[in-house]
Amino acid sequence: MNPDLDLALERIIRAPRAIVWSAWTDPSRLERWWVPAPSRCRVDRLDLRPGGAFVTRLSDGGAEFVPHLDACFLAVDELERIVFTNAIDSAWRPASPVPVAMTATVTLDDHPDGTDYRIVVQHGDPEARAHHDKLGFAEGWGTATAQLAALAEGTP
Repeated sequence: MNPDLDLALERIIRAPRAIVWSAWTDPSRLERWWVPAPSRCRVDRLDLRPGGAFVTRLSDGGAEFVPHLDACFLAVDELERIVFTNAIDSAWRPASPVPVAMTATVTLDDHPDGTDYRIVVQHGDPEARAHHDKLGFAEGWGTATAQLAALAEGTP
């Protein structure tokens, strides 16, 4: 991680990796935590393979869903790592416009208390990193991660 270009968060989720993985890979589960409540998420495409589409919609009021993320998976290592970018859209075209172009790496490792969950979000330059930070990276991604933990920890 380069602190001048990247943002990160880490959390121990008190659930096995397989449950955390399922929360990422099952569209009906991803919709339950991917955006900070009370906003709602709809997964349009979740093709978990390198080159596969990651497309979601967002609703702030519960009625109309608007585009949220149109991204492409770069790497998927079952139960270990998911890498996606919004710099390339789901049709493999350069994305335009995006609020902040980034590549996110999610890693899952075993931990005595469950799963060591880490996200590193890479940016192309310090200005993009600062902009993403100012947009509320810590609060937004932190809230979504807390929702993920609540979902995973409540799963039998």
